[in-house]
Amino acid sequence: MESKWNEDNSKQKTEVSYLGQLSHPNLVKLIGYCCDDEHWLLVYEYMASGSLEKHLFQRDCFTLTWPRRMKIALDTARALAFLHLAERPIIYRDFKTSSILLDADFNAKLSKFGLAMDGPMGDQTHTSTAVEGTYGYLAPEYIATGHLTARSDVYGFGVVFLEMLIGRRAVDRSRPSREQKLVKWARPLLMHKKKLLRILDPRVEGQYSTRTALKVAHLAYQCLSQDPRGRPVMSQVVEILETLQTQEESQER
Repeated sequence: MESKWNEDNSKQKTEVSYLGQLSHPNLVKLIGYCCDDEHWLLVYEYMASGSLEKHLFQRDCFTLTWPRRMKIALDTARALAFLHLAERPIIYRDFKTSSILLDADFNAKLSKFGLAMDGPMGDQTHTSTAVEGTYGYLAPEYIATGHLTARSDVYGFGVVFLEMLIGRRAVDRSRPSREQKLVKWARPLLMHKKKLLRILDPRVEGQYSTRTALKVAHLAYQCLSQDPRGRPVMSQVVEILETLQTQEESQER
């Protein structure tokens, strides 16, 4: 089990509220919690391999093979699709590599529900809220208007998916100026085969077919559309990734 103290009372209450009600193979289990005035202790299931962030951004770390990266993408897509298709839709709002935890077999689960909130219902097109989240992962329309929809999560998924494909952080000030913002730099290159193959993470070189690389790059490109209407919904992302996984398994056999 893992536990943490946190003095952000509202976020802890939100996390307990959602994780206390929700159950899915790709959501981290909340074992229990206790509070003492403003201090809260939350206890989660133990995730032996730690966060996706830890494995992805250590340059000498080769634990994340191409199949594992695609499996993590599918696991987290399933988690988001589950939230979006709930009876009362839930928008996760802070999708990033540090929020994705991995068990001993590298199955991925979403954690950190402190910024999650109920999504629009019925005739509502969006939820209006103060802009919160992590710079580099937030959808442009959410930053501009404060209007939050399920497709805001799709954008965040696209950023993390791009990080897994290229092996770089969403924002990296140590890079040359034109490469510091990953989406701005890399998205235009995703639809060009030669340019794409040059920017993919060298740690997974030789582990994928060019055809598969082009398909997943196209998916990332769609998820990162500036226009939210150009992004797929998460259930469509799941279908695409499941199809790719089946094709990869068939080729291996």
